[in-house]
Amino acid sequence: MISIPLHTLNDGTTIPGIGLGTWPMDDAQAEQAVLDALELGYRLVDTATNYRNETGVGRGVARSAVPREEVVVTTKLPGRHHGYEETLASFEESRRRLDLEYVDLYLIHWPLPRVDKYVDSWRAMIKLREDGLVRSIGVSNFTPEHIERLERETGVLPSVNQIELHPLFPQEELRAFHTGKGIVTESWSPLGRGSDLLDDPVVKGVAEALKVTPGQVVLRWHTQLGALPIPKSGNRERQRENLDVFGFTLDATQMAAVADRAHRRLGGDPEVHEEF
Repeated sequence: MISIPLHTLNDGTTIPGIGLGTWPMDDAQAEQAVLDALELGYRLVDTATNYRNETGVGRGVARSAVPREEVVVTTKLPGRHHGYEETLASFEESRRRLDLEYVDLYLIHWPLPRVDKYVDSWRAMIKLREDGLVRSIGVSNFTPEHIERLERETGVLPSVNQIELHPLFPQEELRAFHTGKGIVTESWSPLGRGSDLLDDPVVKGVAEALKVTPGQVVLRWHTQLGALPIPKSGNRERQRENLDVFGFTLDATQMAAVADRAHRRLGGDPEVHEEF
């Protein structure tokens, strides 16, 4: 079994240093992927209301021989449920679909600044944590300005900000901000989904030198930055490969070379992107 290092969150809980993403799996695919991943040694599973696979994720957790308390289950609040009471109701729907007594990590999926209800949702999430229904609360796709507003208006910082992060978009300033606030950076699309990153000659060259795969190089780049990648895979062998990134190290030259390229987003801009 691969040993996975842990991050300690700013609320005192811990979270594994790599996890399983589940978008865009359906319920059946998610159930099997989670079951396989937990058997291989994953202990962090990521879903969201908008992935429409919470039921499958919950079934995978329930069928696994791994004790529930060892699994960190993450889900996310959709844009259409922003607001205090709406967030409380949406969470109960997620918990019912997951069929869990509590959720380990609950995130606001997108800030939706035009709607301007993310602070109300954050207050509801603080209540959920205080009530013991959620262990840790965080955000996804938030900018420093959004996070500073949460802190200013509620006094509570997110434990995690899950953001688009990969060598094509390394987010140095946002990662530095997180470090200063004690927020763990989670990476969505860590392998640059839809790009040619894994076919890049530099990445391939580093992989050959280390006798690993290009995907392992990129995931190791994340972990050495202190970020927490959540690669999606429904393929058991690929899951195993993605998990096995703690037995080798990129040197400083290799770290720099992996991200030495034109930088661009592959997903939405949090200032304007709306996902309901």
